[in-house]
Amino acid sequence: MTSPVYTVENKCQDCYKCVRHCPVKAIRIVGGSASVIPESCVSCGECVRVCPVRAKRIRSDLARLRELLERPGARVYASIAPSYSAYFPGLSVEKLAGALISAGFAGVSETAHGAEAVSAGVAKLFAAKPRTSVMISSACPACVDFIRKYRSGWTDRISPVPSPVRAHARLLKEKYGEDAKVVFFGPCAAKKNEADRSPDELALALVFPSLEKFLEERGILPEEAAEAPLALGPAAEGRFYSVEGGMNDTLRDGSGRIRYVSVSGLEALRRLLSAPPPPPETDGRPIFIECLACSGGCVNGPAMKGGCTLDALIATDRAAPIRVSSGDGCVEADYAPEQAARPEHTEDEIAAALARVGKTSKEDEVNCGACGYESCRAFAIALLDGKAEEAMCHTFLKSNFQKTSNALVRYIPAGVVFVGPDGGIIECNRQFAELSGAADVFAALGSLEGMHISDVLPEFSELFTGALEHGSEIERFRQPLKDRLVNISVFPIARGESAGAVVQDVTRNELRREQVAAKAREVIQKNVQTVQEVARLFGEHIAETEIMLNDIAGSYESKTVGVSLNGGDSDEYLNG
Repeated sequence: MTSPVYTVENKCQDCYKCVRHCPVKAIRIVGGSASVIPESCVSCGECVRVCPVRAKRIRSDLARLRELLERPGARVYASIAPSYSAYFPGLSVEKLAGALISAGFAGVSETAHGAEAVSAGVAKLFAAKPRTSVMISSACPACVDFIRKYRSGWTDRISPVPSPVRAHARLLKEKYGEDAKVVFFGPCAAKKNEADRSPDELALALVFPSLEKFLEERGILPEEAAEAPLALGPAAEGRFYSVEGGMNDTLRDGSGRIRYVSVSGLEALRRLLSAPPPPPETDGRPIFIECLACSGGCVNGPAMKGGCTLDALIATDRAAPIRVSSGDGCVEADYAPEQAARPEHTEDEIAAALARVGKTSKEDEVNCGACGYESCRAFAIALLDGKAEEAMCHTFLKSNFQKTSNALVRYIPAGVVFVGPDGGIIECNRQFAELSGAADVFAALGSLEGMHISDVLPEFSELFTGALEHGSEIERFRQPLKDRLVNISVFPIARGESAGAVVQDVTRNELRREQVAAKAREVIQKNVQTVQEVARLFGEHIAETEIMLNDIAGSYESKTVGVSLNGGDSDEYLNG
């Protein structure tokens, strides 16, 4: 089974935005393509949210849903996350229930029921252990996985109760039978991890866009569906869970005995839990930490449409704050540490990795963050872990590009010059200085920077003006320059801002061409003379041959006639 979050590789544009935004750096760059590292990922979905080309996706699971609904005798119940009213503004949960039931679900209920059971369960824990120093909410699976993998020392402080969706699934199974299947619909990718790990409780977890597609496939418009009653009845305060501070609102008892803290966003949670945990018990007020991976709460989950608005918050919190759950069915859950693999590297190894990207001193470590890591040292460690590539380092690429371009300009066997918008020389090579007659200045200063192109190349200064003004390339061939002949190509780099030129000395080529032409003319003349001589000799030979053949023919003809007139053998010859 694939990870809840994955990469469509042929869409990835290697912009490294996912690396910059991933709070746990669970991205590996191979061949310029960014892929998710499943064992390091907590499925917060931040990379899905920020990817500009939608190369990061949340696993669909629609095929598995279709298969589940098509099983003979299947009874499948939908658990709808509290944030549905922000994703489907103006749509009542009863209409959504009617649409899903017409699509084959046996019933629909709000995950908020499970949230209410969790709140009641946490209240019971504080009543049973009033001196508990710190307790952390287990409601957000991405936060739970983050603590287990990256703040494992705090794992035993996670409240030992299930998440709202798992508590809800248990409530539905208690009422409708253990063979009932529960499918969650919400804004969260991390819920898929819960379904993958606990399929007996939660058969599937899909995001709201998949729900839309599912209903569209069946030709069902939820706003036109008939309302249907909800399994377990309407929910109340559990709907608050989808916004930051919502869970704490359901827990406050007005006594002031417990301090409630809300934190959203994994970076904020990382900072909050950066110190070692305090002793398990306290003589002061206990602290309860409600943590959510998405900034602002589930209403800003990776599968939501845009950002959360005030209207969405009002719609989400429209139920009256009345506790309706006793916590029954919210049995304890265990969260064990699952330390993410982080190889140790020596200082020498890290220094060698830094050197690979041209950073050999502290001054070289600019910590610009363009690679996606907070420091050059962190990037070097990622290189050693096989998660990054040298090409991700912006300063390394820039330095290499400058070195390469400088080498090309310096050693190219032609004159090269670049000018600014006013025609002032920005850069040139030695060959250009020699061709333009400014070799002495170049030798003394090492460049012609600051000089105007008309001062060193007045014959062609108008070409540079044309390239800057019109943005067109201009070429001239076999042009006189000082005592030489040159080909010159002037080209715009940025119209109105800069232009460049390549000046090629073709004097030797022209001389060679003249030498070759002269040699060819000489050879042709000799050939003509030879042919003429051959023709003369051949003509004389033909004449002599003609005279000789005529003599032979005449002699032969005379002898033949004589035999015919006088010899007795002539009759025999004629008759034979």
